[in-house]
Amino acid sequence: DSRGGTIVARRSTRRKPRPRFRLRETSESVSFRPARVSRPARRFARPPATMPKVTKSTDGKGDAVVNTETGEETATFDDVLRPVFSPLGVAELSGKKAEYRKVNVPANRFSPLKENWMALYEPITKQMKIDVRMNLKTKKVELKTTKHTEDEGALQKSADFVQAFLLGFEIQDAVALLRLDDLYLECFEVKDVKQTLKGEHMSRGIGRLAGKSGKTKFTIENATRTRIVIADQHIRILGSFQNIKIARDALCNLILGSPPGKVYSRLRSITARLSERF
Repeated sequence: DSRGGTIVARRSTRRKPRPRFRLRETSESVSFRPARVSRPARRFARPPATMPKVTKSTDGKGDAVVNTETGEETATFDDVLRPVFSPLGVAELSGKKAEYRKVNVPANRFSPLKENWMALYEPITKQMKIDVRMNLKTKKVELKTTKHTEDEGALQKSADFVQAFLLGFEIQDAVALLRLDDLYLECFEVKDVKQTLKGEHMSRGIGRLAGKSGKTKFTIENATRTRIVIADQHIRILGSFQNIKIARDALCNLILGSPPGKVYSRLRSITARLSERF
């Protein structure tokens, strides 16, 4: 430079061309791979894809997304957790499919069952139109619906009727289970009320429940409109839900040691209150 300055070489703005291949060194061999080449920009952008119309379907299968163009359904996340049940057929809706019940027969009730078999058989087959048989090999009473069975609850009522007889109730009392809908059976033991009763204390507790010649038991039955069976330490009550509760409370008080007179007075006040209500 004439001015005495230093001369600085200008860097060219042109980029160096990228090599067509790059050397790639590995521990085993040397390989060549093509270098990335930038593609020219497209002149025209691709038109946006049109999304198909979807609707939400809730007819019988839960929530699902339905494509209106193809008709395909896609289950949502909630559908995965829901159980899927197949629809009932015509035979199932009409009740033509046979149903079964089996009732175990205790060893001590075989002879009463033999003697009163026809008294059990006639109401079940004629009124309820249920087939019944005694299986001597398995020692069970088997019940089955037929095409003539009209009532849906006939099979369960018949099973309860047989069960009530095997628990010790009279047939005249157990037949009420076939005619009325609001009758129930409840069973419990003396030890469920008081576990410390043993030996003579247990005998005295059972004696308080029955009373002299069964007087206490009959009084509770008549006051609460229930039927009670006391078989050793097992107590069975047949009646409506509310009456069973009243009879059970009276029996529990006797087991715990209350005198019969006090239980009678309490029953008298409860029955008077119930008669006023109805």
